[in-house]
Amino acid sequence: MTVFKKHVFICTSGKTCPDQGAEEVLGEFRKEISERGLKKEIRINKAGCFDQCGNGPLVVVYPETVWYAFVKTEDVKEIVEDHLLNDKPVTRLIYDERGRTT
Repeated sequence: MTVFKKHVFICTSGKTCPDQGAEEVLGEFRKEISERGLKKEIRINKAGCFDQCGNGPLVVVYPETVWYAFVKTEDVKEIVEDHLLNDKPVTRLIYDERGRTT
């Protein structure tokens, strides 16, 4: 059994994430991880609604439990390089406990 170092969930359902580009963000994450040969280390999954509609696409990274809001396809490479590979969350995209980016 493979134990992943990181697990990334992208909301692709709910009232707003599908219309905010969630499937495109999901596809970009999968492409980046595949092209870098990281499929055995980092798992990318669709997720159901996180009940934070209007702030998407939302992305959650485990095991750190870092939430990202308003993620665009052009943000994915930065999240992969900075957070997933170098453990430095992308602060400009972090969704905080008050329901907004920092």
